[in-house]
Amino acid sequence: MQDFRNKVAVITGGASGIGQGIARALASEGAKIVIADRDEGAANRAAGELRAAGATCLAVATDVRSNSSVEALAARVRDE
Repeated sequence: MQDFRNKVAVITGGASGIGQGIARALASEGAKIVIADRDEGAANRAAGELRAAGATCLAVATDVRSNSSVEALAARVRDE
């Protein structure tokens, strides 16, 4: 695997399933994680679990079917 330390990984659908697995794997490699998911509660729970394990993680409610939602995600990531 390449060096992910201090890189930012935005993972859509990151609150469950394969997305959550990818978030965990990248966090374990030192990436800063952004979990983007339609289910805000699930995204917050997943981000909390990663933070409890020592990762830097942000949860952002995002619906990838909506351009404005994806644009808001990008703005939030830039701002953080």
